[in-house]
Amino acid sequence: MRMTRRGVLAASVGASLTPMLPRLPQAQAADTIRIGVLNDQSGPYRDISGPYGVACTQMAVDEFAANGFRVEVISADHQNKPDVGASIARQWYDRDGVDMIIDVPTSSVGLAVNQVAREKNKVYINTGAATSDLTGVQCTPVTIAWMYDTYMLAKSTGAAMVRAGGDSWFFVTADYAFGHALERDTTAFIKAANGRVLGSVRYPFPSTSDFSSFLVQAQASGAKVIAFANAGADTVNCIKQAAEFGVTQHGTKLAALLMFLSDVHALGLQAAQGLILTESFYWDLNDRTRAVTRRALPRLSGVYPNMASIADYSATLHYLKAVADMGVKAAKASGVDVVNRMKAMPTDDDAFGPGRIREDGRKLCPSYLFEVKTPGESSKPWDYYKLIGTTPAEEAFRPLDKGNCPLVKA
Repeated sequence: MRMTRRGVLAASVGASLTPMLPRLPQAQAADTIRIGVLNDQSGPYRDISGPYGVACTQMAVDEFAANGFRVEVISADHQNKPDVGASIARQWYDRDGVDMIIDVPTSSVGLAVNQVAREKNKVYINTGAATSDLTGVQCTPVTIAWMYDTYMLAKSTGAAMVRAGGDSWFFVTADYAFGHALERDTTAFIKAANGRVLGSVRYPFPSTSDFSSFLVQAQASGAKVIAFANAGADTVNCIKQAAEFGVTQHGTKLAALLMFLSDVHALGLQAAQGLILTESFYWDLNDRTRAVTRRALPRLSGVYPNMASIADYSATLHYLKAVADMGVKAAKASGVDVVNRMKAMPTDDDAFGPGRIREDGRKLCPSYLFEVKTPGESSKPWDYYKLIGTTPAEEAFRPLDKGNCPLVKA
């Protein structure tokens, strides 16, 4: 396979959200798969995936050893706005010949794009949004949720902290679909373990950078655990400001319910040491994760991949295998047929190893509970995690019959 061109597009406010892509000659268009990476390239989630997710998608394209069709990768910034994300998706599917959209962090944006993909019968692989509704009440036959979700994070990180004695909680929550879902799912595990939620406060997303008033409320609650139902730069800022206020001086624990390797790097081990978090990928987990990281690093300017960015590689690779298996013409004709083929084929790659995609569109992989190392325990660059628990793939996510997905037959 050869890459004909790579367009990197920036979303802007105005009549057209992305620059006009050149129309391919009819014969070439029929033989070209276009993949659109839609994510946050300028806001609080930029360092989670952003340009790194684009690079990992391109790596999968370059490594895929099929002949007979071309693949193009384009990208855009959805600015964490559902209307912007949906408009870009519609433009890509309708005008620009995009066959598959991938990534899409920010659950409100992810759910908006989900509806556009269903309407257009086009493939949508979400690797960035955490809402479990994508495989629940809002599941569609063209959508796959490839990575973490709020149920998995709540079960792994939240339940572990309750077992360790954190039986009273206060939430600082991003006020949109993701934050609400993460608070909801974690609360369920807390109550199931006879814990209590003493309160919560919701802050405007993505316009908040000063969390001092929210942290004061959380501290005043007397909760043993202050939980951050947010991600990216917001999580980093919450932890930094909690340290400035001395929140943990009297034994209060901080729960970062969705945290990434890039966040730990931004904080530094002195500030992040001891934090408990969940990821489904860590570069130093095994020989295969180290191998894919070595291949990715030159593309990522030395930034180590996390589970969100490397998921773009994994999902793109599996998608291209399905396209090759069924043929480009058939793949371009029906997103439903492509997703059904992807579900029928086992997944396997260096990032996540073997796995499968369930009927509800959930890609299954293990979840790993990590503790952030102390500075003295770290012996090499980006050596930040020690593994303290593993939830097998078939147990990590919400049971198939509990999500109310209409694709699941009773």
